[in-house]
Amino acid sequence: MEEKKFDINSIIGFVLIFGILLWMLYNNQPTPEELEAQEQAKQEQVEAEKKANEALGAEDTLVTSSEDFSISNPQDSLRMADLQSKIGAFAYSANSANSDEETVLENDVLYLKINNKGGYVTEVKLKKFVRFDSVPIYLIKDQNSIFNIKFGTTDNRTLNTQNLYFQPTLTQDNGNQVLSMKLKVSETKFLEYRYELKPNDYMLDFSVKSRGLDGVINGSQDIVLDWKLKGRRQAKSIAYENRYTRLTYKFEEDKIDKLGQMGDDEETEVDVLWMSFRQHFFSSILLTDKPFKSVHLKSVNLMNDEEVDTLFTKNYAVSIPLELDRGELNESMNMYYGPTDSKTLKQYERGLEESIPFGWGIFGWINKNLFIPLFGFLSGFLPYGIAIIVMTILVRLVLSPVLYKSYLSQAKMKILKPEIAEISAKYKDNAMKKQKETMALYNKAGANPMSGCLPALVQLPVFYALFMFFPTAFELRQKSFLWADDLSSYDVVAELPFHIPFYGDHVSLFPILAAVAIFFYMKMTTGQQMASQPTQEGMPDMGKMMKWMIYFSPLMMLVFFNNYASGLSLYYFISNLITIGIMLVIKNYILDEDKIHAQIQVNKSKPKKQGKFAKKMSEMMEKAEEQKRIQKGKK
Repeated sequence: MEEKKFDINSIIGFVLIFGILLWMLYNNQPTPEELEAQEQAKQEQVEAEKKANEALGAEDTLVTSSEDFSISNPQDSLRMADLQSKIGAFAYSANSANSDEETVLENDVLYLKINNKGGYVTEVKLKKFVRFDSVPIYLIKDQNSIFNIKFGTTDNRTLNTQNLYFQPTLTQDNGNQVLSMKLKVSETKFLEYRYELKPNDYMLDFSVKSRGLDGVINGSQDIVLDWKLKGRRQAKSIAYENRYTRLTYKFEEDKIDKLGQMGDDEETEVDVLWMSFRQHFFSSILLTDKPFKSVHLKSVNLMNDEEVDTLFTKNYAVSIPLELDRGELNESMNMYYGPTDSKTLKQYERGLEESIPFGWGIFGWINKNLFIPLFGFLSGFLPYGIAIIVMTILVRLVLSPVLYKSYLSQAKMKILKPEIAEISAKYKDNAMKKQKETMALYNKAGANPMSGCLPALVQLPVFYALFMFFPTAFELRQKSFLWADDLSSYDVVAELPFHIPFYGDHVSLFPILAAVAIFFYMKMTTGQQMASQPTQEGMPDMGKMMKWMIYFSPLMMLVFFNNYASGLSLYYFISNLITIGIMLVIKNYILDEDKIHAQIQVNKSKPKKQGKFAKKMSEMMEKAEEQKRIQKGKK
């Protein structure tokens, strides 16, 4: 009740103060005589400023701000004189342009607004996509992007195009929309931004050219193009989206590099061909026909707390020195505003698909040459959730021979375990001899204790490649399956009234199912390994470590994947179910321990020729044992 009274009293106080101010302004307005004196003083000030500007040396450069270019009444001769004193020859453009106008470029996929002030794109809407909350996708809106060229003039001024006024001319050229934005010194002398938008295309042709400005632009001063953009949130989880929001660039013809993924980072690079401001599933890219000789790139992380920071992910900035060609600017570029989709980016044949984080080395190769084409084929005629399941089945079937080899090795080790235990007991005081006899037994029986590690090594590239594939697969965005309404984001079966660190404020079901499947899979595999692996003296108890892993791994899956793409959790759930099924079939219907035991005995009875490596190891062990005996005899 007290707060309400305070609010009402405050409002009444503000109203009273406002009324008093109006009364004072009314009673203190200047008389006609005072207005005439002010006008005369203004003229005297303008003349004084002109004289001061003429007296300036070459080193005294006037730096202007946006307030200097604002137009209250362009027809006012005093205002025009004031503009000329501050921005020189470009006052002509300020007088001829309408500062409030915007020009719209639009095709089937893009809606763009270009403002007269600055002449750059101030709004970009992707017409075929919406955010997680059904709001249209805006890559640029509400001044989250600036495109500016800073240059010096021959009359010792430093100007920024973002503060100057361009004059628009919109035409059609063979079905393409062409927008010319001219920053004029006169009707025949100007700086031009030229935009060309083709039908149904995310790419704009863009050029920066000057005409007749060789005596206006000062070539001895740096001319710098600055492009800045703050990534707007588009996804349900800003933390998850921010993980895949990154500045990527191509340089020196075919090299690709990225700035830091999570923290702040900056870099200066040479011969840059394009810069991609990636916002997970959407990108803003600046491309050039001829490489920029030097570019300074910067990325600043804006997302520190998902519960607080809900608007922007990262702040991107690039700074590009431009060069004059015979006193004029002449730069041909392109601008891409659209989805971070491999199929779409590949159509432009400029390597833009490399901005997608497929993974490095062999992992990226597997994604680009196997999983992307395979999933594209399956999703062409199957629902996306079913396509994931079918792809999972195919991957597990391809890897099943490796699983068979692993299980066969474990079965052999299980059969040999009693004999290995006997060797350990017989040579418990002679580690060298015990090791030598154990290796001889493995060699005769045709068993390899390291072959159980083979499946993990073979499956690791596949595991990591899929870990990178699902979060970046644009095809999964906003595609539903069962209770998941978006396979590229987490599924929700329950909302929590509080936020749990590392887990979130919701419960996802697919990670729970995947965790349960991993638990039973590890129960089977670690049980088999513990049964087959003998405990070595002086070595850590692997049995206890494996028991811990049985519970630790599912817990990690449960927590870590609660905020990950549900398509990835679906894959791991189905993958582990299929693996369990394959293992049961191998164990119960394919492998026969009695036959394996008989085969081992046959192998042991055959004369086994030692390989070069085994022979060398045996000789080294014998020498070490002999040395040990000699030292013991000396003592």
